[in-house]
Amino acid sequence: MSTDSKAAREAITDKIKSQARIVRAKLETLKAKAESAKAGAELTTIMDLLAAKKAIDRQLDTLQKSTEKIYEQTRADIELRLAELEKSAQAVEAELAAIHNPER
Repeated sequence: MSTDSKAAREAITDKIKSQARIVRAKLETLKAKAESAKAGAELTTIMDLLAAKKAIDRQLDTLQKSTEKIYEQTRADIELRLAELEKSAQAVEAELAAIHNPER
């Protein structure tokens, strides 16, 4: 693997890791809100999303060690799963907002 290729892979991996950290922070914040609101269903959903985030973290470890042959597919899969996770987190956030502000 060339130096340019390696640097590009590291940059992409760093970007994905940053996105993953942001999603994790959002989920942790939502978890705290759900606990304070005693929103059981939402809390269960958030716990499931946090478990999915851990699976993405394991894939990120695989991505760093992957060969060129499987790198692109693994990267695409991680990015897709992160996007789905972000969308799910936004849905839970909207549900929690509705609980806190039922007149909206």
